[in-house]
Amino acid sequence: MKPVHLIFLLLSFAVHPAAAATLPGIPEFIDEMVAKHKFKRAELVNAFNHAQQLPAVIEAISRPATLKPWPEYRAAFVNPERISLGLKFWKKYRRSLQAAERKYGVPQEIILAVIGVETVYGQDVGGFRTLDALTTLAFDYPPRAEFFRKELENYLLLAREQQFDLLAMRGSYAGALGIPQFMPSSYRTYAVDFNGNHKIDLLHEPRDAIGSVASYLKGYGWDGGVRNKSAHLQDGDAIPPVAVRARVSTDICPGDITTPRTVAAWSASGIVADAHPVPGQDQTARLIDFTLADGKEFWLAFSNFDVIRSYNNSDYYAMSVFQLAEALQDARRKSSRSR
Repeated sequence: MKPVHLIFLLLSFAVHPAAAATLPGIPEFIDEMVAKHKFKRAELVNAFNHAQQLPAVIEAISRPATLKPWPEYRAAFVNPERISLGLKFWKKYRRSLQAAERKYGVPQEIILAVIGVETVYGQDVGGFRTLDALTTLAFDYPPRAEFFRKELENYLLLAREQQFDLLAMRGSYAGALGIPQFMPSSYRTYAVDFNGNHKIDLLHEPRDAIGSVASYLKGYGWDGGVRNKSAHLQDGDAIPPVAVRARVSTDICPGDITTPRTVAAWSASGIVADAHPVPGQDQTARLIDFTLADGKEFWLAFSNFDVIRSYNNSDYYAMSVFQLAEALQDARRKSSRSR
């Protein structure tokens, strides 16, 4: 065999899926599922015999999008296409978005932006088989093996509860599912039947996805302010801020970035909220920065920003959701004025 052919063969083995059943820990995991949740051993053995170990999953999770520069990351989510598609989605599901806002206190544009960032309003839900992705990460990705073992456990429970075909479900490389890209544990905890058909379906039902995103954000502490207290809401009602630009007139050190303070304390140190109206002086925020081509921009991020961040543990992610929500709201207002 010529050396070049040998190299090609080795590369083929390296990038193609392999059977996952031999990964260390799977037999013990099956034992645990049988003892703890009364699964049938033969069914789990069969499922894992069909599961594949996916090198592409390890590669994807090892190269997160947040490694990109902020302007490049933002442009992937806050752009004319997502704004245009978002307005169409908003028009189509206006009543469900309004109902979710009334029930959970989460603004319509925030719910919409989460779905827009996650899956382009349901158009791109991922192509990895969920059992393969979670099995690979649970037993072949030591940095977060414990987390993904819990998600694999929840996926098996979810599949049983929802009568999913374990080997048919597909989603993200991390095992997230459906229109809102819920991890299995979030699906089981926060998903709601929002279209009233007595079935929770985040895979095919946008209305269930809308209510479930709002349920999730409320569950993680979203502060809806007056929107939580009024049954007759109007667009533009005041809500606690998510984030506001900050003017920095003083030198800052890394500790200033990581230590939350009240708006009044930030102002006293030379870091002023550049917003109208100015957020309440007693509201607590942390200072975050983003690197642009011509320097840094600074923001004060409030508790609702960190609630968005719970969806994906990244300031880049939360800011993209927030800025897409702002862009959607602005585009909607302009569209209304032009009629």
